[in-house]
Order: sequence, then structure tokens, then C-alpha cells
Amino acid sequence: MNLRLTWHKITHWEYWPYQVVYTPVYFQYLYYAFRTRSFFYFNASNPTIKNGGFFMESKKEIYDLIPQQYYPKTILINKETSLDEIINIIKENNINFPFIAKPDTGLRGTAVKKIDTKETLLSYTKKANFNFLIQEFIPFTNEIGLFYVKLPNQTKGKITGIVSKEFLILKGNGKESIKELLLKDPRYEFQLEVLHKEYGDKLNQILSENESINLVPYGNHCRGTKFIDFSHFITPKLEETFTNICNQINGFHYGRMDIMFDSFEKLENGKNFQIVEINGAISEPTHIYDPNHSLWYGWKELTRHFHYLYKISKYNKKQGATYLSFKEGISEFKKHIQFYNTILKF
Repeated sequence: MNLRLTWHKITHWEYWPYQVVYTPVYFQYLYYAFRTRSFFYFNASNPTIKNGGFFMESKKEIYDLIPQQYYPKTILINKETSLDEIINIIKENNINFPFIAKPDTGLRGTAVKKIDTKETLLSYTKKANFNFLIQEFIPFTNEIGLFYVKLPNQTKGKITGIVSKEFLILKGNGKESIKELLLKDPRYEFQLEVLHKEYGDKLNQILSENESINLVPYGNHCRGTKFIDFSHFITPKLEETFTNICNQINGFHYGRMDIMFDSFEKLENGKNFQIVEINGAISEPTHIYDPNHSLWYGWKELTRHFHYLYKISKYNKKQGATYLSFKEGISEFKKHIQFYNTILKF
């Protein structure tokens, strides 16, 4: 990495390793572990989701909790399934190209890919040494992450933050290649190696003036998406709408919903949107990664949300939910590490 990018990483905390960013949360976690007498108390936060959604949860199992009208058609594909079988499954379910393929157990956007052709699908299946999902491509252009919290003893939840996602979209000037345009922005230059593997010589293509191209059509920070704090769009009507939606998702109390939608006005009224996915106890309040926010602001929001996680888990435990035992938790953590090492090879 060149000196310019190294300096950019140092001076922009959104790129710092999470082990550093989460420093105050570690002490908070140890305090709550002492209070609950459990290192894995968060397992009780969302009782119907494996491990509360902290690690090794199946996305497909979470989708099955959501009423069908709120998310795109999604199919689980076993890693042993042949390409011909997958093609037949796609046809039977009326899913057309393009669609999204992603691991059933996710890891910060790793191995999420837009599949345009049979050739692209073949390439994906050859590399995917894990069960994965095929999901209809969502037609809406706007995407947010909406963090929702509801204490189990309350009838109304609240939205604690909204992040908007600015995709890696380039606009041409008729003179410079895609690669040259990428080099103008450190956020995009960080992605150059990955994009070169995916697009190859296409990066040398010169876009005509005002021609746009979306190189990463899914909103992951680690894939070049810029996160912008849109929490000012939280309204009583929006909270009412999502309380109604989340009340239909059995056992969901804490997490971030990634949503694609048409407009905020329609979203407020529960129209023209689809839930891309729901993340549980492992969720981050990703609005903190807005470049305009300080590290101090990020720490405040992280500790605030971690307190919600503790309160919800503790209450659910009183209502009969269980904490993972230390032995069970360590076993799950080992599985997570093994899967982490597998998916990073994709």
C-alpha cells in the first residue's frame, strides 16, 4: 500500500481495525459478563435466532422468520449442489439473471456477488466451499441500514440510527479510464486489487462523459461503500411502521435491518421496500462510520447499543431464554473461526 493510502487510513478512524475501535466496548462487555455470570449472555437477545445472531447464524433461518412480503425471493443452495441442479432450482422459482449470491453464514460482505450469467454462476459455485443463498435482485436504488431496538417488556420499539449507503459508482468524463477514476479517491483505490480480480481489463475502459457504472452493487463498507448518517430521517411514523413490521418477526428484539427502498415517504408508509437481510446481536450501528463523525461519537454510540443488548438479553433470560454455557460458546466460537478461514479463501 502506498504512503498516501497508509496516511489516509491512519487519519480516518473508520478504517482502523475493529480491535482498536472497540476498545471501550471490551471493558463494558467484561462488566456485563460479570453481572450476568455468562460470557455469552448475548445469546438471549434474539431467542429465535441462533446465538442471538452473534455468530454462526443462518441467514436463511432468519429470512424464514420474516413475512414473505417484506424480503426478496431467497433460496438456500447446498455447497454440493451441481450447476445443472442450481439452474433448475432457479427456473422452478422464477428467478432471473441478474441475482445476488451470498454465503448463508455471512462475514462483512465477503463472497457477496452479483450474478449476471451462467458463466458467472459457474465461477461462483466452483469457489464457494460453503452453503450459499440465491436472492432475487432488488429493483430499488436506495439502501439504508436501520437499527431497531425493542425491550421485550415494551410494545413499541425504536429506531436508534439510520445509515445511508453511497455505492461505488463512477461517472465518466470521456477522457479517463475506470482505473484512473478509481485512483482519484482513496476510498475507491483501496478496492483496486479486488476490482482488478473481478473486472480485469475492463478497468482500462474509458467511460463516456456522464456515463455511470456501479462497480459494487451492494452496500458493504469493506467493499468501498461510503456510509452516511441519515438518523435525521427517523420520525414517529417510521418508528410506528417498523414496530409493526418487527412485531411480526418472532423473537427479534435487537439488530440492524439492511433495506432497499424507493423513497423515504413510501418507506414511512411501509410501501415499496424490501429487507435485504437482518443482522442480530453482532450488528453495528453503522451510522457511526460517517466520515464526519468523531471517534468519540463512535464510542458513545457503540456503548449505548451494547447497553441495549445487555438489557434485552437479561430480560429475555428472566422470561425463559437461555445463555450459552462456556463450553457451548467456545465450541461455537471455534466453528466461527474455522468458517472465517474458509470464506476468506473465496
